Amino acid sequence: MRNLLLFLFALVAYSCSSPTNNVVTTFDDEKSNAIREHYQNYLKNDVPALQSLWSPDLKIYLNSVDASTVNDISELITVQHEVFENINMSWTYEENEGEDLGVWVQTTKYPASDNNPETAVTHSWFIWSATGKASENLITIPVHISFEWADGKIIREWHNFDTSAMMAEIELASQG
Repeated sequence: MRNLLLFLFALVAYSCSSPTNNVVTTFDDEKSNAIREHYQNYLKNDVPALQSLWSPDLKIYLNSVDASTVNDISELITVQHEVFENINMSWTYEENEGEDLGVWVQTTKYPASDNNPETAVTHSWFIWSATGKASENLITIPVHISFEWADGKIIREWHNFDTSAMMAEIELASQG
């Protein structure tokens, strides 16, 4: 019995450590670095530079299954910079004594499987913060955005964060 348990344990340990799925995650690759630069362009409100990385057919999912377009997101970015000041993107936590690590970015390459082609997705996490010009309130929002790539361009983005405070500030600014 003991030998059987030892064998099963060894089998499970081997199968869990065996890299048979060919999924590769990197942190300092071309796509991850392109997203870091993309975010710098966002902070500078350089919409044409942002658009240069987007496919013309880009689909952006903003907490929704309904896609937004390049024009939709370009207009939203412009409005954000009109309504907010001191926009910042950072990654800090208590364990690193509050040191800002910038935006956390990693790219994962997924192999082709079944009917799905090989694909690369860059994931990012950060805290978005800004001060509303109308309310003077500081807003902080934890954000996760994923970018799917094809032919060196972003073809799909998934934005996952609570937009309620941001949209309330945009609404307030539109009333004034």
